[in-house]
Amino acid sequence: MTRLSDDSAVVQRILDHIDRQTTDLSEDTWREPVAHYRSEERFAAEIDRVLRAYPTAFCPSAALPAAGSYLARDAAHTPILAVRGSDGRVRAFRNACRHRGTMLAEGAGCEKAFVCRYHGWTYGLDGTLRHVPHEYGFPGLDKSTRGLVPVDTVEVNGFVFVTQRPSGIADAQLEAIPQLFTPRHRFLGCDEAEVVTNWKIVAEGFLEGYHIRSTHGDTFYPIQFDNLNVVETFGRNSRIAFPYRRINKQRALPSEQRSADGMLTYVYHLFPNVMVATFPYNILMVVLEPLSIDRTKIITYALSDRNDQQVDGQEPMQRSQDFLLAGTREDREVTRSAQRGLASGANEFFEFGRFEGLIGHFHHSLQALIDGAGR
Repeated sequence: MTRLSDDSAVVQRILDHIDRQTTDLSEDTWREPVAHYRSEERFAAEIDRVLRAYPTAFCPSAALPAAGSYLARDAAHTPILAVRGSDGRVRAFRNACRHRGTMLAEGAGCEKAFVCRYHGWTYGLDGTLRHVPHEYGFPGLDKSTRGLVPVDTVEVNGFVFVTQRPSGIADAQLEAIPQLFTPRHRFLGCDEAEVVTNWKIVAEGFLEGYHIRSTHGDTFYPIQFDNLNVVETFGRNSRIAFPYRRINKQRALPSEQRSADGMLTYVYHLFPNVMVATFPYNILMVVLEPLSIDRTKIITYALSDRNDQQVDGQEPMQRSQDFLLAGTREDREVTRSAQRGLASGANEFFEFGRFEGLIGHFHHSLQALIDGAGR
């Protein structure tokens, strides 16, 4: 498993690229068949063999701060309920009552128990069936066997990972997840949006800086660089660094004092469908939930380890958020356009060049799991 470089090494690689007018390059190019974005059969395989069989980041731990804190949403077309128990442990369950299947919770909140609104069956935070109204009407009911159905759940470095159908294909992968969230990070909130785009096209937009100048000419490009990135892989995951032009100020510092804080944005791809992006005032966890071959729900969790004194008021943070939203809108416009272009019949495959190596890494990992060769 490849270890990620420390910040000082990444800064030095960026400064070298600036001097040489170069960028990181992959060894090979990658051609992804357009049919893989349009096939219902392929989409079903991605859901079943990858998104349900692989540990996926469900939410940040900070979204479940105390006993009884819960978060309910669909993951890989399955209603999932994650809750922090009285013992401090996070557990996730299939979000369905064991009586008639009604969902027990929606959204987020905090509860001492989960009561089905249909008939009142009641479950503890650990998923056990605690109470059945008029239980005498269910002769032979063994409540010990009718608790909520669990899914494999583990907390790693500030993330809650769930695996709906354990296959043992990725236990070692979780050990490589870096400490991106710490106990200092406060949960700021969650936002959801739906886009008319295949989830893989959305993911690809996070994984290369080749588009910065042409797509973000008035937003990101003036403060970043055109096609200048440091890219790394760790297992099926990856990280790409998008440096800001002010990183040149780091030249005056000894290497051991150089920092990435405020000098670049890291985008971590936690395979298969989660991106984590670092910014000066906050950090975003972006979940790409495939709804169909041409629709994706984007769920964004925002966290920050800065207090009001460090931010010096709300105005700088608001400016940063507005700036980021403007760039996000541009990304969504071009990915929608790429989605529409799928139907043109112009391309049999997408050509990803050596600047776009992380996209090839993503598709190679996806294909290996679908083929059953990634165990």
